[in-house]
Amino acid sequence: MQFLTGKAMPRRQFVQSLSATIALPYLNAMVPRGQSIMGSANAAPRLIAIEMVHGAAGSNDIGSKLNFWSPAATGRDFDLSPSALSSLDKYREYMTIISNTDVREAEPAAPPEIGGDHFRSSATFLTQTHPKQTEGSDVKIATSLDQLYAQRFGQETPIPSMQLCIENVDQAGGCSYGYACVYTDSISWKSPTEPLPVIRDPRVAFEKLFGVGGNSAERADRRRSRRSILDFVSGQMTSLSRGLDADDRHRMDRYLTDIREVERRIQMVEARNTSGEERELAAAPAGVPDSFKEHVELMFDIQALAFAADVTRVFSFKMSRDGTSRTYPESGTDKGFHPASHHGGGEKGVRDFQLLNKYHVSMLPYLLDKLKSIQEGESNMLDKTMIIYGSPMGDPNVHNHRRCPLMLLGKAENRLAGNMHIKAPDGTPMANAMLSMMHTLGMNDLTTFGDSTGALNLNSHA
Repeated sequence: MQFLTGKAMPRRQFVQSLSATIALPYLNAMVPRGQSIMGSANAAPRLIAIEMVHGAAGSNDIGSKLNFWSPAATGRDFDLSPSALSSLDKYREYMTIISNTDVREAEPAAPPEIGGDHFRSSATFLTQTHPKQTEGSDVKIATSLDQLYAQRFGQETPIPSMQLCIENVDQAGGCSYGYACVYTDSISWKSPTEPLPVIRDPRVAFEKLFGVGGNSAERADRRRSRRSILDFVSGQMTSLSRGLDADDRHRMDRYLTDIREVERRIQMVEARNTSGEERELAAAPAGVPDSFKEHVELMFDIQALAFAADVTRVFSFKMSRDGTSRTYPESGTDKGFHPASHHGGGEKGVRDFQLLNKYHVSMLPYLLDKLKSIQEGESNMLDKTMIIYGSPMGDPNVHNHRRCPLMLLGKAENRLAGNMHIKAPDGTPMANAMLSMMHTLGMNDLTTFGDSTGALNLNSHA
């Protein structure tokens, strides 16, 4: 091993066998002699872009007055308790709320497009561009924010970016109102004509992340025997660990424990879903949990593991699909998501929809806890990450795209101050906020994005 001779381990160190490729987490042994741990850590922020469909209860007139999405006060002294963001209060220092921005590019541009908001909105979220109305293969929109970042800063990692989702997708043919299904299914666009496919099955994402090899029969046999991918590299891992100091051994042990735990949970889901018991999601792959919470948490675990090993720095994550009527029993309402979003504009309906907004946001502390627990250099992964969470729709009851929900979490390599609520002037495009996000991520040469009219200061409410 190089580090036993006084040389640093390569940052991109792998342990490999014919059946698996395991990238290592950031270790002290990777720091060249004479260089500080802080100075050696990678300075490119990690990025997670999360879309939640159907807007927010706080985007309607009643919900806005009741502060159901954003708090009443701007700046740093704000109260989250009435809002859908109340579960994030302990992470205020990592939160930048951006309210009162519009996604006008998701609005109909011609009479034939009226009514098709659900079928073009998702594609607009990270592109801030109006899609071409077509049900054929001649789709066209723009390169998305996450892919602009991946093309510039993700090429040094084994996987430039990964795209995950929770709901089923159907990227073949048209969906409705003259729009191809890829507009509904994809938030990541490699180019204006290349939507990127999404992974719904945690098993598929896990095996892509860890380079699980062998042929399909060997992989199926391993799943049946419930052997861990770590079993195939255990000897190499033991040998490597002998040369590490106590801190690195602890970090390595924790990382391997996390891998084994995620794999164990995927195996449990598959065993349960192939047992013959009736499933809630009958048509879903065996690796997809019926529980929304369990599914989301597995996908968050996979993202945290990928960041720990620097396998990729860019994720997009579509947590729902427009038009879904899925119910969330733990939310406090039994209404389906899409029916609840058409709340009629009355206070009771708006309050019911608010319960779903709060429930969806309550998934995020699990991810934040995970990232904050990962040490890299002299800081944690949450300090090094930008998480975008929002929707390209505003008030879903009338399918508008004004006062759309949007917030950032994480410090992006300490480039975001956090503990901030920024209320944009009326009529401000969400693209202005996203242009500033790209500047924060290091793409300072970009002067426009989508329908932007300028950059929005993300560290001040003035």
